[in-house]
Amino acid sequence: MHILVTGAAGFIGSHLINKLLEMDHTIIGIDNFNRYYDVNLKYDRIKNISSKNFKMYELSIENSIELEKVFEKESPQIVINLAAQAGVRYSLENPRAYIDSNIVGFLNILESSKNNKVDHLIYASSSSVYGANTSLPFSTEDNVDHPLSLYAATKKSNELMAHTYSNLYNLSTTGLRFFTVYGPWGRPDMALFKFTKNIIEEQPIDVYNNGTMMRDFTYVGDIVESISRLIMKKATPDTSWDSEKPDPSSSYAPYKIYNIGNNNPVKLMDFIDAIEEKVGKKAIKNFLPLQPGDVPATYANVEDLYKDINFRPRTTIKEGVNSFVNWYFDYYKI
Repeated sequence: MHILVTGAAGFIGSHLINKLLEMDHTIIGIDNFNRYYDVNLKYDRIKNISSKNFKMYELSIENSIELEKVFEKESPQIVINLAAQAGVRYSLENPRAYIDSNIVGFLNILESSKNNKVDHLIYASSSSVYGANTSLPFSTEDNVDHPLSLYAATKKSNELMAHTYSNLYNLSTTGLRFFTVYGPWGRPDMALFKFTKNIIEEQPIDVYNNGTMMRDFTYVGDIVESISRLIMKKATPDTSWDSEKPDPSSSYAPYKIYNIGNNNPVKLMDFIDAIEEKVGKKAIKNFLPLQPGDVPATYANVEDLYKDINFRPRTTIKEGVNSFVNWYFDYYKI
């Protein structure tokens, strides 16, 4: 297949591209290499991709004219949109970045996909859309109308925008709600990276909600395995969809939403214990209250995912943390 991946230099994007190249797909990558975190890490991820079947474009998806040129030139059959302004807490500091990338940029992806008759658009949503929900595990059949951050609101907006295009233009769209992704080449703004760095350097780590947080940590390898299988699982109209009892995860239009999580929430303190054990040092913990926009617990129901692609994330915390720490020691030559 001829597949376009946005956010190609990102954490998930770079892993996914390597996976798809192993499957003999031809990949077109797009990334703007923004300065949200260390841009050298992004360039190094791209350097780690070596294939004559990979072509890279440096541009922002907010640039509709240049984006459309890439679509017209490359004629992708599948589009996987992972480009976004990430981070819950940063959305409190710089909200406009989220509107520009996650709303305007995603509109441009939808328009170019429609204009160029893309066969299947897959896009990243987030577990953050569950917001104020406290009924666990989170199901794609749950209502998600109470986001707790602008980041979450933009991801919910993406799902609504995708449904509109599925309805109006018969564009097949699949949204993926990722649950706390971690692993090698991870983002420096995420807990695992920050905790590992500070524990090694014997600096304090900030532990929010006084350590009682629970997260459905999901290893990046399980994320890309799920996406690689969903490529061939094109969203189609749900013939059993009932307009009087509407299922938010499907539609009479070619539209589908999945959770991708480990289906096994882990206490934050247990996560920290796993890092301490691998690094061989104890953390200096700075306990803090729950931060604005954060939720105390996440837990994914992934039965739809398993039913449709015969796969569910399964990497244990110990396996995943050990893999990340090994990468961290190697990358930073510790």
